[in-house]
Amino acid sequence: MAATAGNRRVNAAAARAHTRKRKQSSSFLSSGLLVKLLAVSLVGLAAWFYQAIEPPPPRICGSPNGPPVESPRVRLKDGRHLSYKEGGVPREKAKHRIVYIHGFDSCKHDVPPLSKELAEELGVYLVSFDRAGYGESDPNPNRTEKSTALDVEELADQLGLGPKFYVIGFSMGGQATWGCIKYVPHRLAGVGLVTPVTNYWWPGFPANLSREAYYNQLGADQWALRVAHYLPWLTYWWNTRRWIPPSNVIAYNPALFSPDDVKQLPKFTDRAAYYHQVRQQGEYESLHRDMIVGFGTWEFDPMEMEDPFAGGEAAAVHLWQGDDDRLVPVKLQRYVAARLPWVRYHELPGAGHLFLLADGMFDTIVKTLVLGDGEQL
Repeated sequence: MAATAGNRRVNAAAARAHTRKRKQSSSFLSSGLLVKLLAVSLVGLAAWFYQAIEPPPPRICGSPNGPPVESPRVRLKDGRHLSYKEGGVPREKAKHRIVYIHGFDSCKHDVPPLSKELAEELGVYLVSFDRAGYGESDPNPNRTEKSTALDVEELADQLGLGPKFYVIGFSMGGQATWGCIKYVPHRLAGVGLVTPVTNYWWPGFPANLSREAYYNQLGADQWALRVAHYLPWLTYWWNTRRWIPPSNVIAYNPALFSPDDVKQLPKFTDRAAYYHQVRQQGEYESLHRDMIVGFGTWEFDPMEMEDPFAGGEAAAVHLWQGDDDRLVPVKLQRYVAARLPWVRYHELPGAGHLFLLADGMFDTIVKTLVLGDGEQL
């Protein structure tokens, strides 16, 4: 009897131990399964997020599914094509050859009209081109303020513009124009910066000044530029979500236009014939890339640059800015001009961001650029 009772106690203990092992084993299997499920979920979430933030590939002009090529282009050393448009007198007869660099959400057709009379009087040849990713120029995923300056130099060489040429850059085209001053100054006969976009993150700006100007923007623009600067890989996603307030510049919010700008807006109706070309290869390699380059970390600070014409040439760098510009803060432009005494600064009272479109303004800028200070505004 005693032995039987002892056996029963042993069997009961063994059963309990076996049950505990089964529970532990079951618990272990459940934990392992949970880890696997979490891992699979995280991988799936990461894949979804990557697809969401990854911009679609550009629709390259001339490719099987891309837009047609309708303008002359040059083939650059790296294999990309650059589309251009010529105006003024024939280049072989010109005394002054000018390369015009367009602004944000624009293309080569947005070059302001130069009067035939002035072109013939001064012998001015004018060429504009689509910056990489815009219009009919191939995208450049490695685009920087330097790469566009080198595109300008190569375009000038392939068109035979000679050892020296002028450059005029408008608005966001200012990034490439500053790049020309930095990287190809030996090729420049003169430079015109027309309300060039300033980068709030240039180190030369006093922190309080750039902060004040930055927070004077509309909230959506503050966030759009913050993303472009700190999280450039998120720029496409940020600017294409319906529930995120869009960049007011991309959306053409009327709040950005001064009374003087409003007077010039009707001239945008002339763009109807070609506006479809501006973003035709995709917004990422045109608009979003502009934001990433323009407001990213530059390889140089314009305010640390030296006079490119200090060797005694008659050439000069001119900068025009409206004092009622609601896209480019006049306070920052004044500071740039004060830091760079070799820049000939022209501030236009009451003018907004689009003053370049005013009747006769482009003629005046061209005359000032090629004739010198006697034609200053």
